[in-house]
Amino acid sequence: MNSHIRSSSGEKRIAIRQYEPADEGEWLRMRCALWPEETPAEHRQGMQGWLARDDTTVFVAARASGAHLAGFAEIGTRPYADGCDSCPVAYLEGWYVDADVRRIGVGAALVDACEKWARGRGLSEFASDALLDSEQSHRAHVALGFVEVERAVRYRKAL
Repeated sequence: MNSHIRSSSGEKRIAIRQYEPADEGEWLRMRCALWPEETPAEHRQGMQGWLARDDTTVFVAARASGAHLAGFAEIGTRPYADGCDSCPVAYLEGWYVDADVRRIGVGAALVDACEKWARGRGLSEFASDALLDSEQSHRAHVALGFVEVERAVRYRKAL
């Protein structure tokens, strides 16, 4: 399931493909950029857990140079999601694109790969979330056909 983003001259610039073990360092780098509140050790643990599941996958955007990745998307299933009618649903758990390649279709291509993965598993709905103050993420989701279903503030209390 490879797709390519080409430059204006038609040469391959970025390829969307499934994660490979050699991608670990770059996936970690981008996870740390997306979720800076977690330590690299916490990310590594989460990554191992993610890869161990049979209802998840990771897509990456590989630069033509082969040296670095340009983005990733983590997709899995959840038993349900707010605003969805079916069970289970595909869920976009993490989505990141490096700043230097934003707005050229990398994010859309990653989400498209996720949609194909979900359809291939017989799923009929795709959900996601974004922080309330992340207007850029809201616009990106809407541009790709997601529909906002609700806004929420969640609370916790240590016992």
